[in-house]
Amino acid sequence: MSADTPTIVIFAVLIALTLGITIWASRKTNDASSHYVAGGQIKGWQNGLAISGDFLSAATFLGYTGLIALVGFSGFYLMVGGAVALLFLLFLIAEPLRNLGRYTVGDALTSRFNTTAVRSVAAFTTIVISVPYLITQLVGAGAILELLLGANYVFSVIAIGILIAIYITVGGMMATTWIQLVKALLLLTAFFVLAFLVLVRFEFNPVAVFNETSARLGAEALTPPHGLMAGLGALSLGMALFFGVPGLPHVLIRFFTVRDAKAARSSAAYLVWTTVIAIVTIPIIGYGAALIVGRDPIANEGQGGNMAAPMLAGALGGTMLLAYVSAIAFATIIAIMAGLVIAASGGIAHDIYNNIIRKGKATEREQFRAGRITSILVCTLAILLSLGLRNVNIAILVAVPLVIAASANFPVILLTLYWKKFNTSGAVTGMLTGLVASVGLIMLGPTGMGANAPFPLTNPALVSVPLGFLGCYVGTLLNFSFSRQGQAPTGEISYDEIRVRINTGLHVPAEELPAGRTGRQA
Repeated sequence: MSADTPTIVIFAVLIALTLGITIWASRKTNDASSHYVAGGQIKGWQNGLAISGDFLSAATFLGYTGLIALVGFSGFYLMVGGAVALLFLLFLIAEPLRNLGRYTVGDALTSRFNTTAVRSVAAFTTIVISVPYLITQLVGAGAILELLLGANYVFSVIAIGILIAIYITVGGMMATTWIQLVKALLLLTAFFVLAFLVLVRFEFNPVAVFNETSARLGAEALTPPHGLMAGLGALSLGMALFFGVPGLPHVLIRFFTVRDAKAARSSAAYLVWTTVIAIVTIPIIGYGAALIVGRDPIANEGQGGNMAAPMLAGALGGTMLLAYVSAIAFATIIAIMAGLVIAASGGIAHDIYNNIIRKGKATEREQFRAGRITSILVCTLAILLSLGLRNVNIAILVAVPLVIAASANFPVILLTLYWKKFNTSGAVTGMLTGLVASVGLIMLGPTGMGANAPFPLTNPALVSVPLGFLGCYVGTLLNFSFSRQGQAPTGEISYDEIRVRINTGLHVPAEELPAGRTGRQA
C-alpha cells in the first residue's frame, strides 16, 4: 500500500513530537534514579495518564474494538475484566508497593525478603514478561508502517527499535512518561471523535446502536459466550486480565516515579477515570464498525479484526481521520514499548548487575551507564527476534506476559504486602511455580499444540493462578533455606516494620522493633 501525504505528515509530526520530548527530558536524565523512575518527580495526574498510556494499549484500542466488531459481547466482557483489575491495583497494591520499592519489583520484594534468590527470580520473571510483550508490540508497529506507509517490514522494525532505544537511553523514564502521557491524551481524543461520529449516525442515541446491532447481527452479538468450555475459557482469560494487570512490571514501576503515597493514590484514581472513558466509548466504536464498515471487510483485513477502528475512521472521516487514528495506534505501540524496555533493563542492570553481581556496590555513574547499555541490548534483542518471528504465529508471545504476571508476580506481591507468615521460601517457590505452570500450560494447550492439545484451555490462568498461590503457601510451610553461610536464617525483615512502611512510607525506628532488630534508612 502506498502512503498518502496526510498519513506521512501525521506520522512525521508524531515522531518529531516524541523526539522533541526526548531531547527536553535528556536535560533531566543524568543518574540512575532519573533513568529508571524520573527521580520520583512525576506528579500524580501525570503518572495516572502515563499509566493509562500503558494500560490502554494497542490491544485495547485495536484488539478489543475488533473483537467487539467481529465477535460481540466477549470483547466488552474482557475489557471490563481488565478495568476492574485497576480498582484492585488502586485499593490493594499501588500505595503499599510504592512505599516499599525503589526502581523495580525486585526492590519491593527484597525490602522484606533480603536475599538474592528473591531478587534473581523477580528479575527473571520481569524479563520473561517484558521481552515477549515487547516483541509483539514491535511486530505490530512494523506491520502498521508496512501497511500504511508502504515501508519495508525489516526496515520498519529496525527503525522503530532504534527510535525506542533513543527514547530510553537519551530521555529515560522522564521521556517515557511524557510520551505515554501525550499518547494517552491523543488516544482519548480518538475514542471521543470516533464514538461521536458513530452516534451522529444514530441521532446520538446509544441504545439505537445496540438495537441495530441486535437486529442486523443477531441477539448473540450482545450476549456472553455459551457452553462449558467457552465459559471456562472466558473465565480463565478474565482471570489473566484481573490478576495480570496488577502484576505487570512496566505498570508497577510507574508507582515508583511519584514523590509520595498520596501521589500514588492520585495516579491510580486518574487511571481509573481514563479507563472508564474507554469502557464507555469502545463498545460504541466496535459495534459501529460492525454496522458501518461490515464484519466481512473487517475480517478480510485480518482474522483478529485489528483494523476495525482505522477502517471505521476511514469510513466516517476519510483519509485525514484514518491517518490520525493510524498514527495514534502507532503511538500507542511505541509508548508501551518504551515502558517495557525500562522494566526489562531495570531487571538486568539494577537487579542482576548492581545488586547481585556487584552486590550493591556499583557507583551511581556505573548504574546509570548499565541502565543505558542494557536498554540498547534489550532493543537489539527485540529487533532480532521480531525479524525472525515475522511469519510465525506469535499467539504464544501474546499469551505469556499476562498469564505469567497473574500467576508468578501477583500472588507473591499480594502476600508480601498482607500475609505476616509469608517468607522467603514461599516467595521463591510461588514465583517459580507460577512461572513454570503458566508457560508449561500454554505450551501444552491449543496455543502451543493445536486442536489435539492435552490441556484444553487456550489461556491457563484458571489453573496457573491458583497454582501460584498454592506454591506460595506450600513454600512458606516447608520454609526452604535460601540463606548463605554466616547469614541470618532467612535474611528477612520483620513484618512489623513492613506493615508500618506499606501504610505510612516510613521506616520503623530501631527502638520500636522487636527482638532488637535495627531499622533501615530510607
